[in-house]
Amino acid sequence: MPPDLDPSVRFAAARPVPAALSGIKVRGGLARQTALVPLHYKETSVTPPRVIDSLQAAVDAVLDTVPGDIVLGIPLAIGKPNHFVNALYRRIKANPARRLKIFTALSLEKPVGKSDLERHFLEPLVERVFTDYPDLDYVKDLRGAGLPPNIEVCEFFMKTGDYLFNDVAQQGHISTNYTFVARDMLLQGMNVIAQAVASKGEGDDWRLSLSSNPDVMFEVAERYADAGRPLLKVGVVNHRMPFMPNGAEVAPGFYDIVVTDPAASHALFGPPNGKVSTADYAIGLHASSLVADGGTLQIGIGSLGDAIAQGLIVRDRHGEEYRRIMESLCPDGLAGRELGRFDRGLYGCSEMFVNGFLKLIEAGIVRREVFGDLVLQELLNRGQIAGETVTPQTLRALLAAGRIHSPLTLDDLAFLTHYGIFEPGVTIDGDHLVFDGVPLPNDLVGEAQFDAICKLLLGARLTHGIFMTGGFFLGPNDFYERLRSMPPQELAKIDMTRIDFINQLYSASGQGSLKRAQRVKGRFMNTTMMVTLLGAAVSDALEDGRVVSGVGGQYNFVAMAHALPDARSILMLRSTHEHKDGPRSSIVWNYGNTTIPRHLRDIVITEYGVADLRGQADGEVVRRLIAVADSRFQDDLVREAQAHGKLPAGYVLPDRYRQNLPAALDAKLHPWSQAGLLPAFPFGTDMTADELHIVTALKRLKRATSHPVELVTMAVKSLWEGKEAPAPYLERLGLDDATSFKTMFIRRLFAGNL
Repeated sequence: MPPDLDPSVRFAAARPVPAALSGIKVRGGLARQTALVPLHYKETSVTPPRVIDSLQAAVDAVLDTVPGDIVLGIPLAIGKPNHFVNALYRRIKANPARRLKIFTALSLEKPVGKSDLERHFLEPLVERVFTDYPDLDYVKDLRGAGLPPNIEVCEFFMKTGDYLFNDVAQQGHISTNYTFVARDMLLQGMNVIAQAVASKGEGDDWRLSLSSNPDVMFEVAERYADAGRPLLKVGVVNHRMPFMPNGAEVAPGFYDIVVTDPAASHALFGPPNGKVSTADYAIGLHASSLVADGGTLQIGIGSLGDAIAQGLIVRDRHGEEYRRIMESLCPDGLAGRELGRFDRGLYGCSEMFVNGFLKLIEAGIVRREVFGDLVLQELLNRGQIAGETVTPQTLRALLAAGRIHSPLTLDDLAFLTHYGIFEPGVTIDGDHLVFDGVPLPNDLVGEAQFDAICKLLLGARLTHGIFMTGGFFLGPNDFYERLRSMPPQELAKIDMTRIDFINQLYSASGQGSLKRAQRVKGRFMNTTMMVTLLGAAVSDALEDGRVVSGVGGQYNFVAMAHALPDARSILMLRSTHEHKDGPRSSIVWNYGNTTIPRHLRDIVITEYGVADLRGQADGEVVRRLIAVADSRFQDDLVREAQAHGKLPAGYVLPDRYRQNLPAALDAKLHPWSQAGLLPAFPFGTDMTADELHIVTALKRLKRATSHPVELVTMAVKSLWEGKEAPAPYLERLGLDDATSFKTMFIRRLFAGNL
């Protein structure tokens, strides 16, 4: 797209662009927007798609259209058309003469227990929460008997930790940044791309939405068109996908084939909210105190994302309590922390639109709107236009900046009407502006004429603002239901759009200046597994080469934080992780894999504090990271750094950092949990109270099986106390009629852990 064009307003394939809205003019060195309906993708045809009402017929059409090997691209997470993919997979699996290669990421599968206890517990929960969500056949085969010899699967991001011991999945992993995925699909020779879409209307009013996943589709279509390469685009309607407007909405003709079989609709993958632990809350609270009012926010999924969102809500609604919590967590005091309410609000800009963002929208914290015009956005940033309310100063500021002229041109009028500065229906007739039949001189210089124009023509509030930009979404079932039922005027402020727009400043769209103006005070928050004492981060793989998940967009957001003048990259990790030999420090001297290199070090947060590493010498970086490490490992880290010459021989860690222990942290935050400010499930849970009770005991039991001493202690205690679990719990776990020594022993252990 040309510079300074609104990413929230997309080209409708079936709607011609009015002649008055064409062209880009330049004044004062700034590119001026005059095309107010920009191309979201390079429209080559408005030919209606081939509409097929049968999944099997759609597979026939694909196999007939692409006679050789099929290289199929499908979106990550919930954008996959599962039933269509399964039908195509089964057809090719049964025909060794055909070959299939699947390029995708984050292939989700309903939870399956690894033990009889887990299976008994999970089956009713999975049936209730995931209902008719269909697992992908290639995932089942990949985890089970193996893929057939004529089918290959390549993923660039895997479900965290699920494929560590799967050689085929490890060999099929493609290590790439999220922003390179469209490019790499072309390199892999992809010739079919299929996606689940939402649908509304019929006939001439029929529209489709890429819903969760406009992330790479448009760039893929553009790259293939530019390269002159054939690509069969298949949209599969899933009526339970939320219909997202703005950047996700297209005409049906964007696709070559649209599948309307009702059998293709199914429940979306809705992982239940996870429990937010004490450590998660501490990390989230520290992170929330670095977010500037009027700024930009990126967070991720899971308990850490929920902890950050709840921390921001507590900060906004319970200011005094928030300050007291932060005082207890910050041994160096609160200097440099942000503790106030959100008077201007935040703009959410994240590759992943998650439930935490939705809760921040509902809390009125994510509400800072950004606009697709560079001059308008800069005037808002500088306070020369006071917020979204339209006043005479709005018009004066735009005139002084050269964004509009006197007399107004047709392009000026289109701009003013599009953004709600003028009421709709204003026209130009010769030397006059006309509204409701009333003519006014087209003159913004004369005081009387200006006042008359403001009195009659000004709108009430700026329109086409966006307060949440995302590339894909994933969340619990109530998250999807909220999107499906959200009033149109609220949904219009959420823009699901291209990942090359979101994850980097500079791209083929040429919108770097606009992105800089929108993303002021950016706080880009990502999780990592380990951090070295020199500031490198380990997020995607182990040092033996096994992939845990993938790079995704982390590198892009870290680099963007360094490119923006007032942004920060914030990497978060728990200070320890479990190992079969006991807890290990997640802050280490060195590691054989790096996702984020040390020269991009910025802010690192553990549950014990914030280490600001930007611009610091190696010795100071080492000191600051040891200060937020678990105290059980601090002395070893000091010795390691001294042995490598990164700390002086006589260095002694200050006493104020010596209490970084789980028990001490729990003592600080437990009262606030009891007070209801830091609940275990701040945004609810799909599990019942009994299920939560059971799962807590099962987790304790599972952990003990990896620690022999702990298991023996637990067994002795359980046998001595002789407790019995409630009958419904035993029935749920299949332990109600235990007769063998093993099942009776497990039954007693389970009861002891309640």
